[in-house]
Amino acid sequence: MVSWLNYKKLIVIVVPLLLLSISLSEGKATIVKKWGFYGHKRINRMAVFTLPPPMFGFYKDHIEFLTENAPNPDKRRYAVDGEAQRHYIDLDHYYKNGEDYTKVIPQLWKDAVAKYTEDTLQAYGIVSWTISNMKYNLQKAFEEGNVDKILKYSADLGHYMGDAHVPLHTTENYNGQLTNQKGIHGLWESRLVEINADNYDYFVGKSKYIKSPIQYAWEVVFASHKCVDSVFRIERELTQTMGTDKKYSYEQRGTTTAKVYSFEFSQAYHQQLNGMVERRMKAAVVSVGSIWYTAWVDAGQPDLEKLRNKPISLELKQEFEELENHVHSEKSKGRICD
Repeated sequence: MVSWLNYKKLIVIVVPLLLLSISLSEGKATIVKKWGFYGHKRINRMAVFTLPPPMFGFYKDHIEFLTENAPNPDKRRYAVDGEAQRHYIDLDHYYKNGEDYTKVIPQLWKDAVAKYTEDTLQAYGIVSWTISNMKYNLQKAFEEGNVDKILKYSADLGHYMGDAHVPLHTTENYNGQLTNQKGIHGLWESRLVEINADNYDYFVGKSKYIKSPIQYAWEVVFASHKCVDSVFRIERELTQTMGTDKKYSYEQRGTTTAKVYSFEFSQAYHQQLNGMVERRMKAAVVSVGSIWYTAWVDAGQPDLEKLRNKPISLELKQEFEELENHVHSEKSKGRICD
């Protein structure tokens, strides 16, 4: 068994190489959704390095799988009705100005249904409960020793936890469409990450056991929602200062010329946010590692060394190939952010 001291030394050596690897392989990404595919992949990848030695070997063996399949829940929006609402919750639908939004919605599903009805909850997002349910699915997968399910649920759980750390996943004005700031969703969670992520510090410490996953999921959502006012205010003030002529530019992405937020505007916004994006991304990394770790502990801490030589099934590979086909042939079955 690797000691924590040796494990930390391993991180110092390996993480910079993996950051370079992911940068080279994804730096030309052209699909931008929810933290960007780029951001979700990096969060899952870095979360592996928060895990304790009994988990690290298995997860390190499958780090490419966890990285490449981090965006799957976004892709699933093209194939599965009811997927879209698992990524967000519009907190501001439920409270009035001046109310304490941390106390308005019951945290337990049955209590929330009793207060609002399930149709209402589904209409305005269920990310908190999705995280809790997915943690339970991962726990059962650990108990069964099912490699396919462990990896699938780990990748998916990382995605939903990542989404909960994004302020714009907690508001009805998710893309600035209500305040004439349309496009801010992609700016905050994709554009800023795309051009700054290589400079972020990913040494976030080790994962921790979460006593109550549902309570923790809500705490993450509340922390994200606390940032919402600043996200909109700073963008609005910067637009007034710089003007729309400096706000946008055009970039060549593959064979397509795309209108994007200019580098100058993006970096000025990123600077005025004062590290918000990096803080939320780093918090997502350690949260993902912690929820994986919690599922493993609650499953009885099964010996993952016994699973390291078991390959991923052909059925799971085919499932993901079919999911990829839906992205290119179907329309999204839910909220479109950009």
